[in-house]
Amino acid sequence: MKRIGIDLSLIFVLGCFMLFAPPVLSDLVISKLDRRIDLSSQIVRTTMSLKVENNGVDAVSEILLPFPEQQAKNLASLTAVISEGKGKTKSYSGSLSIEVAKPEGMPSDVIFYSVSLPNELGKGGSLNLEVKAVFTHILRPFPEKITQADVQLVAFQDSAHYLSPYVVKAQSLTIKLPEPKVESYTKLENTKFSGSEIKYGPYENLPPFSYSPIVVHVVSNKPFALAQELVREIEISHWGNVQVTENYNLVHAGAELTGEFSRLEYQARPNIRGASAFRNLVARLPPRAHSIYYRDEIGNISTSNVYSDLGKTLLEIEPRYPMFGGWRTAFTIGYGLPLQDFLFRSEGKRFLNISFGSPMSDVVIENLTVKIVLPEGSSDISVSVPFPVKQFQETKFSHLDMVGRPVVVLEKTNVVPEHNQYFQVYYRFSNLSLLREPFMLIFGFFLFFVACVVYTHADFTISKSSPSYLAKLQWDEVQTAIQQFQDIMNQCLTVHDKLEASLRDLSRTGDVQACKAARKAADGLLKELAKELKPLVSFLQSSPQAVQILPKVEELVGKERELQEKLMLKHSTVVDSYEKKSGGRDIENRVAAVQQRISYLREEVDELLDIINEI
Repeated sequence: MKRIGIDLSLIFVLGCFMLFAPPVLSDLVISKLDRRIDLSSQIVRTTMSLKVENNGVDAVSEILLPFPEQQAKNLASLTAVISEGKGKTKSYSGSLSIEVAKPEGMPSDVIFYSVSLPNELGKGGSLNLEVKAVFTHILRPFPEKITQADVQLVAFQDSAHYLSPYVVKAQSLTIKLPEPKVESYTKLENTKFSGSEIKYGPYENLPPFSYSPIVVHVVSNKPFALAQELVREIEISHWGNVQVTENYNLVHAGAELTGEFSRLEYQARPNIRGASAFRNLVARLPPRAHSIYYRDEIGNISTSNVYSDLGKTLLEIEPRYPMFGGWRTAFTIGYGLPLQDFLFRSEGKRFLNISFGSPMSDVVIENLTVKIVLPEGSSDISVSVPFPVKQFQETKFSHLDMVGRPVVVLEKTNVVPEHNQYFQVYYRFSNLSLLREPFMLIFGFFLFFVACVVYTHADFTISKSSPSYLAKLQWDEVQTAIQQFQDIMNQCLTVHDKLEASLRDLSRTGDVQACKAARKAADGLLKELAKELKPLVSFLQSSPQAVQILPKVEELVGKERELQEKLMLKHSTVVDSYEKKSGGRDIENRVAAVQQRISYLREEVDELLDIINEI
């Protein structure tokens, strides 16, 4: 197996630093230092108990806490308090102010933090300092890639001696392991491995900046759930609800899965064929959370459970697939909260008091954005957060909004459960603003009903004396005349078809008298139709609205008359030939030219009728 590397650059810098006698920062001495490092999850928590004494003449107002640069850049939280008493009578002061310090002559690979004391520590004085540091990304998967059947191993690197700028008279280190299984660990003097703990020390009379590197390589199948981005939107409604929506982009930041994944083997033996994966997360929601949902881009995810009692509401969510190293998922959870549990009044202002981070205690958040959507009309907005955040404001438009709702945006990186503290958003809001939306709805419905009443009682007809109305009447008359004209033309064509039919009957029966009677009847019908057609054509010729269609009408009348004449000529020729006992071939020859003209005229008449119909 590849060996775990140690950061030699820091050892070299510290070695040179110690060799060339650094300047004395103060006459402080740490008479006793107990350090405990918890590796039971992906978040490394270090707690230190220091008894600090001032052996110098001058009073001291600050204590320096150094960290190697590699640890400092992954430092998520650092707090310090002064403790008094022991056991059950032990009490703590409030959190002390901590700032980054840059003392002269110190190595650049070491980052110093200055803890400001509430009261100066005078000559011969002592105090007990409790320090808690929380780190992310310093547990390194080793190996970085594993198969489905492998367990996850992680490597942790630190120093058995606390990197102190002061003399340490006595110190010890205890490392709590995630499981009582160790691949390897650095063995030094006074090292003891028992159960799931490794103890180093005690070590006595150590000079400043003593450094003894250690590496611990252990089994850790705990979830390495990393939210690369989390957007929490908290929307306040003064109608009694606080709506919380959380959008997660989650990745398993542990050892990446290599090779094939077998769902069958995972289902059969999840503790063996999926030991490094996690299949669920638990969100601890406020006690009276309601309307809880859990979904992703596909839709609702039914693999979730909710457990609630008087003190809490637990939401157990399960992704659509088990999360192995390197795998990603995105999902949204949302829930409502009673307004009276989180919104209060103080000095004429309202303020929201709600937690900052994720309700999931196992998740590390790389980039957290918290958006607090205030009601429209809110003013004089201020925010109180117990740690540094980036803050700005934007505007959100929702239903029935006129100027938009003010949104307070808070951003923070490298967020851990220790940041899930309560913060406050103060603002002013008039009760009259609550009536804005109801009045808008009432006024909107009122206008709608007024419009309906006006519409039903108003006369929207065009005046009979207006030019547009007269033009419309004239156009309607033209359309009526054209429709009547088309009907007469179709009747004429029907008469023409009857004449053709009488000739076919003549060729079949030889009844000349019947054919003559058919012609006489057709002639009478055509004359009647011509009388009906004459006033329509005259009306169209006199109407300015018929200017576009009149040429086609006149052309159609002329073509129909010519067609009528040719049909009569053909009919007379055929009847005369039958009376003279002419042969069929002779009759066809005599009417061939006329028949050709008739066919051509009939096509033209049909085309003109189609054109007029389209117009």
